[in-house]
Amino acid sequence: MTYRPPSFRSLVLAAAVATIGAASYAFSRPVDIVVDGQRVDSDVPPVSTAGNHVYVPVRSLADALGAQTAVDGTNIYVVRGAQSLRLRIGDRKASVNGMPLTLEHAPFRVRGRVMVGLRAIARAFGVHASYDARTARVDVMSPGIGEAAAATPAQAQ
Repeated sequence: MTYRPPSFRSLVLAAAVATIGAASYAFSRPVDIVVDGQRVDSDVPPVSTAGNHVYVPVRSLADALGAQTAVDGTNIYVVRGAQSLRLRIGDRKASVNGMPLTLEHAPFRVRGRVMVGLRAIARAFGVHASYDARTARVDVMSPGIGEAAAATPAQAQ
C-alpha cells in the first residue's frame, strides 16, 4: 500500500466543513432564563431541542420562583406555597399536589443537575413560561407580576 497525498478537492471540502462547524459553534449561545424580569444564573444552562422543547435545571428555576427543592435518591420534591411537584429521574409519571401528571419527557441529569421540561414547571406552578428560539431565552412570569409591571406606567399618568 502506497501513501497518496489528499487531493485538492478533499482538502477544500474538509476546510469548508471545519469552517461551517466552527462558525456555528462560535455563534451559538446558551439559553438564558429570566424569571419575573430577573436573569437566573445556573452552572448548567437550559437544553433546547430542534423541536423547540426546552429543559431547565429544576433547582435554579425553583429557587428563582421562591420554591424549596429536596432530593431523595431519584425522587425530586419541589414545594412552592401550597403547590407541590414530585418528579422521578427517568420516569414520565409525576404528581402535582398528589394528582398524577404525565410528562412529555422524563427528567434527566446533566452534569449532576436535574433537567425537566419547561411545560411541566409551568403546569405545576401556574406560571406563564415561554421560549424564544430566536433570542435563546426562556421567560417565566409568575401570576400577578406581569400585570403589576404593566399597570405601573398607566398609574403614573
